[in-house]
Amino acid sequence: MTETPLRLVVIVGSHRAGRFAPTVSRWLLGQLEQHPEYEVDVVDVAEAGFGVEGPSPTASLPTLEAAGASAPRMEAADAFLVVTPEYNHSYPAALKSLIDWHRTQWMAKPVGFVSYGGRSGGLRAVEHLRQVFAELHAVTVRDTVSFHSAHEQFGPDGEPVEPEGLASAAKALLDQLGWWAGALRKARAEKPYLPASTGV
Repeated sequence: MTETPLRLVVIVGSHRAGRFAPTVSRWLLGQLEQHPEYEVDVVDVAEAGFGVEGPSPTASLPTLEAAGASAPRMEAADAFLVVTPEYNHSYPAALKSLIDWHRTQWMAKPVGFVSYGGRSGGLRAVEHLRQVFAELHAVTVRDTVSFHSAHEQFGPDGEPVEPEGLASAAKALLDQLGWWAGALRKARAEKPYLPASTGV
């Protein structure tokens, strides 16, 4: 465990009305309670105002205003954990908007993924996200947690029907993310990360 908590931003990546993201996110936050090394902040694209994907019960702020409000929270992060569904073999437009409106906030920091969907469990969205975060000089961790046929994985009470295996997978992901977060925080403190190119 590090001397001071690792600042973890959990990004809820779906904006759609009737989305399943709150169920998955509640489960994840429950798992994080077992990991006191993390200080958790939640950035939800549906509440923060990053884009609209179909009818939504939440009002969207102008994107520039949303980016300005979230930037300090993202800058303070030591690590990120993205909760994403899979839409048409990829990830949501609102999530891409949040990613693109930030740049230096991602650099030299680890990113983990919790995905959900149909048969693929959202893993195709994760593979696309890995490419995007590589361009942003972030480090994506190997292990993920994925919910295949997600609606069947949770009971009416919102709890997983097979919690033991999921808890084990979550622990592996969070331990791995914590290792990278601690190592990269130390590295950034010793020598600022200055990439040769930050794109356009």
